[in-house]
Amino acid sequence: MKEAAAVMELMAQHKLLPDVWTYNMLISGLCGVGRIEEALRLRDEMEKLKLLPDVVTYNTLINGYFEWNNNSKALKLLEEMRERGVKENEVTHNIMVKWFCKEGKMNEASDTMRKMKEDGFAPSCVTYNTFISAYCKAGKMEEAFTMMDEMGRKGLNMDIFTLNTILHTFCSQKKLNQALTLFHASVERGYILDEVSYGTLIMGCFKNENPDEALKLWEEMKEKQVLPSTVTYNSIIGGLCQSGKTDQAFDKLNELLKRGLVPDETTYNTIIHGYCREGEVEKAFQFHNKMVEILFKPDVFTCNILLSGLCRQGMLEKALKLFNTWISKGKDIDAVTYNILISSLCKERRFVEVFGLYADMKEKKLAPDQYTYSAILGALTDTGRIKEAEEFILKMVETGNLCDRSLKLDKGPDGVTCESSVESDSTTVAYSDQINRLCSQGEYKDAIRILQESKQKGITLNKDVYIHLMEGLIKRRKSISKAVIL
Repeated sequence: MKEAAAVMELMAQHKLLPDVWTYNMLISGLCGVGRIEEALRLRDEMEKLKLLPDVVTYNTLINGYFEWNNNSKALKLLEEMRERGVKENEVTHNIMVKWFCKEGKMNEASDTMRKMKEDGFAPSCVTYNTFISAYCKAGKMEEAFTMMDEMGRKGLNMDIFTLNTILHTFCSQKKLNQALTLFHASVERGYILDEVSYGTLIMGCFKNENPDEALKLWEEMKEKQVLPSTVTYNSIIGGLCQSGKTDQAFDKLNELLKRGLVPDETTYNTIIHGYCREGEVEKAFQFHNKMVEILFKPDVFTCNILLSGLCRQGMLEKALKLFNTWISKGKDIDAVTYNILISSLCKERRFVEVFGLYADMKEKKLAPDQYTYSAILGALTDTGRIKEAEEFILKMVETGNLCDRSLKLDKGPDGVTCESSVESDSTTVAYSDQINRLCSQGEYKDAIRILQESKQKGITLNKDVYIHLMEGLIKRRKSISKAVIL
């Protein structure tokens, strides 16, 4: 942009006035980098030189304001454009369609398309692709197919981006047969499918527990010389590991290396996790050590995967040794690291070490979460240490260390992300009601057991449940105290 401005200055010095085309080029460049107000000033400068902004000028500025999230100014410019008698063209209509679709205002987008036709402009591939993508993202496949049919009748083709969007939508909805049908029909119609097309469908096959079809597509992709990148290799490696085929995933890593591609942390961690999931912890460590020799730098995810693998196989002492080694090297750890060890120590009733790690966790400002509290409370109540459980839950409330209502995602003790909503979904309500009912009946041990069960299933309960449980425990303590006095 500096060079372009310098050229404008030179033109002015030589008394060569820039024309509308020159100004439009500069305005486009400024809008592209978010300098919209400067672009608008150039439009004003044009008018001082008696150069009338044209439809290209307005389209560029309107789209720029939309791109940089100033819809009100974009719509104001559109109105100004009409008042000045600058007629909208196909690009103007497509800009409006795009931004109405982006905001989910499909009725307004349809009205714009209708106006487009009234103004004598036939909707183009761009128009239809925008609608189809928006409908797919909204899960409205019937409307998307209606658009596709209309597009086909007019002899227009979807672009590859839209096709990939539809494939992704089918796969995410577990409609693998429809995705495969569309995929093969697209090949017959002459579409040149890319790496994203194949990668999307391969992952869809794995998610639908169809690894054989995934591998078949992988081979077809290579036969057609659609070369996979590291990202696509990571997809098939991940799919194979989730299908219990980690040795095959390791073969894909070797294939990746032979092709001169560079694996990343995701590649290595996925294979390590695969071996651990299959109970092959020794293989996981052998692979880890071998990869470290070729410059792989293990991160906190690597540590958590290995710790979880060891704990699942009952190798808690080795897990603690790994943890201490990791700490001594000054490497990063997180709340998940502690949760893995706390959960395993709780199962073995090693409470001194549990509370030692809990204190260490707080000292390092790694906030204990639902999984930390539930593991400790569950273990205390299971062993009949109700008084300690009461004191612990009271301390949780006093220090404000309860799960916030806004919490939507938590990582469980094995480092796997569990999606849990604290909205009033049926599962959350059922668990909350059960805990509240048990508290009302004085069955606090059972209430905490249900709390532990909800944690294991990845259900996030809101603060009210904890507070109700805490209030119940306080009442219980008071009633016991009164009985003693009497």
